[in-house]
Amino acid sequence: MSARRDVALVMAEHGLAERYACRLLEVDRSTYRYEPRPDRNAKLREALLLLANQHPRYGYRRLWALLIRQGWQVDVKRVHRLYKAEGLMVRRLKRKRLITAVALNPLLVRPNQEWAMDFVSDALTTGRALRTFTLIDSYTKESLAIEVNTGISSRQVTRVLERVIAERGVPGAIRCDNGPEFTSLYFIEWCKDHGVSVVHIQPGKPVQNSHVESFNGRFRDECLNSNLFVNLNDARKKIEAWRNEYNGERPHSSLAYRTPQEFANICSELTSRMAATRPDRPSAEVDRTPVLAGKGSLTPCPDGHALAGSAPPCTGM
Repeated sequence: MSARRDVALVMAEHGLAERYACRLLEVDRSTYRYEPRPDRNAKLREALLLLANQHPRYGYRRLWALLIRQGWQVDVKRVHRLYKAEGLMVRRLKRKRLITAVALNPLLVRPNQEWAMDFVSDALTTGRALRTFTLIDSYTKESLAIEVNTGISSRQVTRVLERVIAERGVPGAIRCDNGPEFTSLYFIEWCKDHGVSVVHIQPGKPVQNSHVESFNGRFRDECLNSNLFVNLNDARKKIEAWRNEYNGERPHSSLAYRTPQEFANICSELTSRMAATRPDRPSAEVDRTPVLAGKGSLTPCPDGHALAGSAPPCTGM
């Protein structure tokens, strides 16, 4: 733009022709005559900026999924170009990690197969400590509960589990770390009484509980770090609102950008359909008379050698 302005200034002040002014300033004539086209991405850019302001910790793929939900027919590459042009990139801290062998997690194939739980700490604006207990379904990625208090004991943990079990049923297993709340005798006995298997990860290896650790990262980044909690009630309201948004509105990349509730509903529909379909198997009580009638009588041979119809005819001795 500055070169085009210089050419126009030289032409106006010195009365030079366009060809001579462009040659003098070494500017191509097509560059000087170029008329910028209108921005065809103006509305898309506006919608992207609005979503980015509402969800400042969302990456371009998750913002693209939200745009698709709003009815935009746009490719993810186009959203990425606008995302970079507007400087919306989310900064992430890259840490050096040692490559070590870890225990393999079981293959998850159904809801309620395994739950995962952990604790996340924060603070109120008054400086008082705030502790949250997070519980998720490792298969559907649903946030089953987030208990918020200044301190949470093993008895409070079991009360939360009882409330969720009353709604969803007993899980096959619960994965957790080796914190005192999860290794206390009360918690272990409670799990035995309710028939729940407890999987304790190895000390110092949170990667073995990767599902809840990933959830805690999103929880801290998008909720705890983005809100100020005046008191305990304020914290509970804001955290519960975020949990509802996470389950019902936030697209999840590992679920093909479906929300956890949408994925759970699909699993529920498939399970109901399989239960309603009767297997195509013959009944155990089948009348075998027509089958046996074609094989002859089962009366013994007069000489007692064999059953007639089940062996070659008896010829006697």
